[in-house]
Amino acid sequence: MSGHVVALGRYGGDPNSVRSVIERAGAFERIGPGAKVFVKPNVVYWTTESTFPKWGMITTSRVLEEVVAHLRDRGAESITIGEGIVTLRPDDRETPRGAFESLGYNTLAARYGAKVVNVMEGPFEKVPVADGITLNLSTHAVESDFIVSVPPLKTHAQTVVSLGIKNLKGLIDRPSRKKCHSADPACDLNAMIALIPGRLPPSATVIDGVYSLERGPSFFGSARRSDIIIASADTLSADMAGAFILGHPPATVPHLVHCANRTGRPLDLSDVRIEGEKLESLRAPHPHSFPYNKEGTLPLPMVMAGVKGLAYRNFDLSLCTYCSHINGAILTAITYAWKGKPWDDVEVLTGKVMEPTPGKKKTILLGQCMCSRHENNPLINEAIKIEGCPADPEDAYRALRAAGIAVSKGIFKNLDSFPGLLMGKYRRRSEFEDAFYSID
Repeated sequence: MSGHVVALGRYGGDPNSVRSVIERAGAFERIGPGAKVFVKPNVVYWTTESTFPKWGMITTSRVLEEVVAHLRDRGAESITIGEGIVTLRPDDRETPRGAFESLGYNTLAARYGAKVVNVMEGPFEKVPVADGITLNLSTHAVESDFIVSVPPLKTHAQTVVSLGIKNLKGLIDRPSRKKCHSADPACDLNAMIALIPGRLPPSATVIDGVYSLERGPSFFGSARRSDIIIASADTLSADMAGAFILGHPPATVPHLVHCANRTGRPLDLSDVRIEGEKLESLRAPHPHSFPYNKEGTLPLPMVMAGVKGLAYRNFDLSLCTYCSHINGAILTAITYAWKGKPWDDVEVLTGKVMEPTPGKKKTILLGQCMCSRHENNPLINEAIKIEGCPADPEDAYRALRAAGIAVSKGIFKNLDSFPGLLMGKYRRRSEFEDAFYSID
């Protein structure tokens, strides 16, 4: 009988609905009295400037509490809740503090004798993950006896799914995160994140599918109320089951393929025993990529709106976390700026590897990587740079205006307020409750 067990269950609104799935999976069997455990939720983004869609993007505080309570009941001596929230400014400490307080992490710490850490404040350990490749991993995680990854159930526009393994990317520092988005296809994002679990203590996964998200990882996606809990003592097994439920066979998820090949595991779940609910009964396909026109030059919503005179290719694996947020803001601003008059043959390049299309009149280079790569490219007639790492919002506004795209300054003046514009589709839908993201 297979030693890999995944338990599937329905969230029923009470502690036992989470705990029973964890126990059925044997996910915490290796955790006993005296254990030092690091719990890693997923908090992709935070702002106090507006209410924004958290559902499916951020681990619910309710499920996180049940994980922490169960660890305490098993006798874990030290429990650390830690996350490395993405902020545009490296010295931003207030945003993570505000997130931890609002999400109830400080209440959890007091209630269960745990502690809360902002991973981005360090310290970090320089750890070799492959020949010639090192990543800086959180010392708090590296020095623990056990890690519990508690991600939401979601797809991801770059990595197809973002579950237990992808969640561990939040344990590395800013330079390492940028390194993961390499321009080298041999060590691209999928290859890099597949290396992280092997350099950490033993890990279990509890996937929080109270809400699920398609086209994640952030608030641009569309959330659903799914009420699914997935648990396993083996992170790869949990992720393969989660990917299948999201409608993506594990063999189509590159970072899972890397992990399976490295450990000699099959990708068809044939070595995994499923307990509880049936995989097929929970399966609900969630698209992962944003739709584009057949040429791949413009998002489909812009095509449907009649946008002309603009080429804005879909981002690739080399677009890092820190430019992806401003990239979303630019797309939103351009959409609002369209008034029916064609723009002047403008192209926007992102990430680290995109090449310009010959003959375009104006080429906007988003981020320092693009600016450096195409500093003197003879194929570019007029380069308009958005410099910085990450790109500066004010520069983005000026660049778009210089290209003849009359975007509003509002989005760029207060970048943290614009996610509130995306709340409309969730208003007056009772299943989307903010209460899941606080602790009583």
